[in-house]
Amino acid sequence: MILIAYDGSADARAAIQRAGQLLSGHPATVLSVWERFQDVLTRSGAGMPIGSVDYDELDRSYDEQARERAEEGAELARDAGLKAQPRTCVRRGSIADTILTEADELGAEAIVLGTRGLTGLKSLLLGSVSHALVQHADRPVIVVPSPELAAERAARRR
Repeated sequence: MILIAYDGSADARAAIQRAGQLLSGHPATVLSVWERFQDVLTRSGAGMPIGSVDYDELDRSYDEQARERAEEGAELARDAGLKAQPRTCVRRGSIADTILTEADELGAEAIVLGTRGLTGLKSLLLGSVSHALVQHADRPVIVVPSPELAAERAARRR
């Protein structure tokens, strides 16, 4: 079974398409990670409580959005030839740590994800989930560039 990290982006869609081309017929779990509102506030440094906000309702909404995203990704994966099922989880530590923990729990043979192709300062400031996974995974990680990024890189080599 492969684990596909899916956030709904064009890059994640491209990763699903490539996974289907490379691994057609394999079972797959499409994972969408979500984060509790209080954790977002804490991580962003905006930890001030907001009095009239119902945190539980926001978390239910985030969870539902993640479920919809995971189902969307699983449908794309099925269309791409994979035997896919959706899965969601709450962020625990970094996104990369969460994906690695889920891969362990599922016994995933490999992890597939897209990359935004951030370089330089943007990569340093925003971090790179794909880089962290490659550095810390104990199983194969397939990082798929978006079609636009792949074309740009190919053009630079020519």
